[in-house]
Amino acid sequence: MIEQTRFGSKDFGKTPSSIQLRMPERLSHPGVEKEDASAGFSAERKHPVFIVDLPSHAISMTIGGLHPGGRSGRHRHTYETILYALEGRGYSMIEDRRIEWEAGDALYIPVWAWHHHVNADPDRPARYLACENAPMLQNAGGLAIREEAK
Repeated sequence: MIEQTRFGSKDFGKTPSSIQLRMPERLSHPGVEKEDASAGFSAERKHPVFIVDLPSHAISMTIGGLHPGGRSGRHRHTYETILYALEGRGYSMIEDRRIEWEAGDALYIPVWAWHHHVNADPDRPARYLACENAPMLQNAGGLAIREEAK
């Protein structure tokens, strides 16, 4: 693991004029959906979610699944999400707006908007790819917060 340097206001004059490449040892995560490492995360979210484990400090990626006729739990978070539907069809409730989607569609989840996702097909699963800026907020001082509806 690379140790991160924390800078404060007094360090503004130390801003470098060039950057040094820090090449991580691991640049791929083979078989993301073959691992069961995200089982607790999936149970908490009430649908399958596979966390992509790569060394990004700014963005995260997950692959989510919705069982036929299933839905995620209602939640909100302080990070932005762009969701891309890989397969299936359904809709997402973002605050009071119903956004229909099908494979090939992308949608945006704004910061702190209550939302959940529904698979409208009673016979086939749906899958999506979600990209979020949670790591950037976590690295900026614990600003990534998630809340599940009660």
